[in-house]
Amino acid sequence: MTPSTPNFVADPGITRQAHLLADGRDLIYFDDPDTTLAPDRAPDLRDLAPRPATARMRQDPLSGEWVSIAAARQNRVFLPPAHLDPLAPSTPENPSEVPSNYDVAVFENKSPSFGPLLTDADAPAGLDDLRTIGLGRIRTSVGRCEVVCFSPATEGSFGSLSVTRARTVIEAWAERTHALSQMPGIEQVFPFENRGEAIGVTLHHPHGQIYSYPYVTPRTQRLIDSVESYGPTLFADILASEQAGDRVILRGEHWTAFVPFAARWPIEVHMLPHRHVADFAGTTLAERDELAVLYRRLLRGIDALYATETPYIAAWHQAPVNAHRDEIRLMLQLTSPRRAEDKLKYLAGSEAAMGAWIGDVTPEQAAANIRAAVERSDAADATATATATESTTGKASS
Repeated sequence: MTPSTPNFVADPGITRQAHLLADGRDLIYFDDPDTTLAPDRAPDLRDLAPRPATARMRQDPLSGEWVSIAAARQNRVFLPPAHLDPLAPSTPENPSEVPSNYDVAVFENKSPSFGPLLTDADAPAGLDDLRTIGLGRIRTSVGRCEVVCFSPATEGSFGSLSVTRARTVIEAWAERTHALSQMPGIEQVFPFENRGEAIGVTLHHPHGQIYSYPYVTPRTQRLIDSVESYGPTLFADILASEQAGDRVILRGEHWTAFVPFAARWPIEVHMLPHRHVADFAGTTLAERDELAVLYRRLLRGIDALYATETPYIAAWHQAPVNAHRDEIRLMLQLTSPRRAEDKLKYLAGSEAAMGAWIGDVTPEQAAANIRAAVERSDAADATATATATESTTGKASS
């Protein structure tokens, strides 16, 4: 089946500018509809070393899975001070990855796990080649890895963005999913955000990434098995079942967020669109508009669970580029190991070694906790908005 992404509809209010970094990597600016930035952007004048060679991936014959060995990533920046943030707009003191001030910026990762090659003599020769099991099998880790900078601020996350900025990020996800899906050798596109040192982040800058794989990922392969066993209505039936239950967190016209029936993590929330859509590129402008509001509320509610910010992985699962697009639906799976204010769930013997999970909190109680936290967050936001409005009105009248 051919990709459905040619139906992508771009938001005309969000402008784009494509540039190249000094070593040839792509850089795309996405400007908010109400941007205050000038249209001109500075060139990247750094003297950069050549890009590292594309990594190689090896097959594990016990599972059939492929492991990309990207040794160049050992040298990437690790928790730098704010004045040396590589994702902040460039200054003479900090010649960063983004030459100009920006609203949202997307660029190719300097130390990618996949790419920059999209094909070569040792690239996978199709999915059948990748499924074949053998000893000592090696292929080139072709693909693309991109960094999505949510804001020029040096700290924050998606939940700390304004609704307008959140909408611009979602537009970037949709457009990049569309573009990456058209590239040779790409089988799956995966936008995600890692948040918190407990998750393993190496930069505090508000950002996410987009991985474009040369294969269909193991988690999606398991999902394909489930769809083939259950039938093509699996996602529609899951959504209907959850909407009828007591684990719903947020529900809008186009999206529903819920704690899944068999949640593995102490904090785990899934979000599904109400109609079938394979990936971000297939979403409508109205769906993206609502998602900017609901997804932001969800993340702010997760942070309201405790007095300190909660680490998480926000993973946007999308259908493979070339298969099962009529059965697999775009889906958020947000997970956090935080099982109490001062406790984390570590994957020990049963989970890490055998993949046999044991939950620490009932999904129903987790849903109740998160709903209450979203309500607290909404109330705090409403109070802050009212206070700001009163302050502005008072200044105007005086």
